[in-house]
Amino acid sequence: MADIEISYDLARLDFERTSQLIKSSYWGGARTDELNRRAFANSICAIALIDGTQVGFGRASGDRSVFARISDLIVWPDHRGKGIGKRLVSALLDHPELATVGTWSLNTADAHGLYERFGFVREDTVNAMVLRR
Repeated sequence: MADIEISYDLARLDFERTSQLIKSSYWGGARTDELNRRAFANSICAIALIDGTQVGFGRASGDRSVFARISDLIVWPDHRGKGIGKRLVSALLDHPELATVGTWSLNTADAHGLYERFGFVREDTVNAMVLRR
């Protein structure tokens, strides 16, 4: 498999494809392109690329000091199962601007196993998870 590159440079984002995939997901169906633009602009975004072509995306939002939330982690359907999701989660957790974050959160209905590998644990609700460092 080709090397997976992670970039935080929004200039490398395929916005149309990313927004379209998020809007077709179970969590992003009510979003508009404008909402996604604002969300991405106000987050640290990790873009996964293979040979310069985007194959995945994830973002972290919060105060960049003590709290962060992982959102919109998505891998293009034809690239799933290749470790790209793991690389995106690692890239967000290891981002230098998030080094002091002690509490991470996210919601997922179907990817608990991915996040549990990083130490996230299920909370009281079915979908909520939290990582306390």
